Amino acid sequence: MSTTISHGSHGSGGHGEPAGPGRPARRPYVALIVGVMVAVGIVDQVVKQIMVSTLNPGEAVPVFGDWFRWLLVFNSGAAFSMGQNLTWLITAIQMAFVVGTLIAAPRISHRWEAVGLALIAGGALGNLIDRLFRPPGFWFGHVVDYISVGDFAVFNLADVAINIGVAVFVIALFSNIDDGTAVPDEGKQ
Repeated sequence: MSTTISHGSHGSGGHGEPAGPGRPARRPYVALIVGVMVAVGIVDQVVKQIMVSTLNPGEAVPVFGDWFRWLLVFNSGAAFSMGQNLTWLITAIQMAFVVGTLIAAPRISHRWEAVGLALIAGGALGNLIDRLFRPPGFWFGHVVDYISVGDFAVFNLADVAINIGVAVFVIALFSNIDDGTAVPDEGKQ
């Protein structure tokens, strides 16, 4: 007997297995992914606008002495100011990641993988909005960075979300955290 499994159906088990006795129904996390992604992008943009409105570029404002300060800079490169001449490529990669996440979202059946992916995509979305709509122009805009810690690079909330998202995603990928979506191993009893 042949069984067709629909990836978007609530009736399939995690990892494409059919639901049945002892197997929980697969839970797609599309709403979670889109919600977190959009929330991170919006919060990132609101905070950036506050920083642009209140700080002077290049002028450090101490928060915790010299260790933690606000420092407004406009970054044409990637994380840690790498790739200064590759703004167009970085923009294309961010756009592809955001769109790819939306396409992949219905196939994600593990809660913590979904959260990690959503945080990464939300950070990419926040920085992508800068690339598309900030000076010097569409697709080549500079990202607003404002968090300066010690001698580390200047970064923003979107960068923080990306880093936390990568950590959550990798831990979820390589751990055995049971969030109720995993398919039990029938070989073990």
